[in-house]
Amino acid sequence: MPVNPGVLVSFEGGEGVGKSTALAAAEAFLRGSGEPVLVLREPGGTILGERLRALLLDGGVEGIAPEAELLLMFASRAQLLAERIRPALAEGFIVLCDRFTDASFAYQGGGRGLPLSWIAELERRVVGIKPHLTILLDLPIHLARQRLAERACDRIEREDDAFFERVRSSYLERARREPDRFRIIDAGQPPESVAAQVKRALASILEGRG
Repeated sequence: MPVNPGVLVSFEGGEGVGKSTALAAAEAFLRGSGEPVLVLREPGGTILGERLRALLLDGGVEGIAPEAELLLMFASRAQLLAERIRPALAEGFIVLCDRFTDASFAYQGGGRGLPLSWIAELERRVVGIKPHLTILLDLPIHLARQRLAERACDRIEREDDAFFERVRSSYLERARREPDRFRIIDAGQPPESVAAQVKRALASILEGRG
């Protein structure tokens, strides 16, 4: 049995909020504290997941039904849980995941308009766990658009502002409903300020380990 229980931390937010930078800061902080860390991403993280990711984000693939998108996301998530997340948690790792089930509620629920009850049922049957901590990086859509303008956009990043406003509202509503799990961070701050807040959020996890 591991000395410390495994911990799942998810990083959420719309496109262009700086999740990759925040994840890198979190990983460096935890490794510097001597913690075993595993960094994953959704969709992806496994051979199957990466193939599904390529399909889901391919800008040349059009006409994916919202229901198909939702089920493909959960297929990738199910494989990631079975192959990477559950074994790592059993070994006492802190798992940092770039998106998790909250993303389906925000994107396929809020953004695409699919019933939240469907997603909740998939969460119950397919996932069965929630992150111990969810760091929500929040940024107004017009500022996110400025960041996205600096890179080539994938299929989902090409959605209109109304879509991303719904995604953002969905995330903030979920954070309002689960304040003990979520930590909202203003992603418009300088990267070092965001990193400092991420580290403070993670400190509470370290206090309960060994």
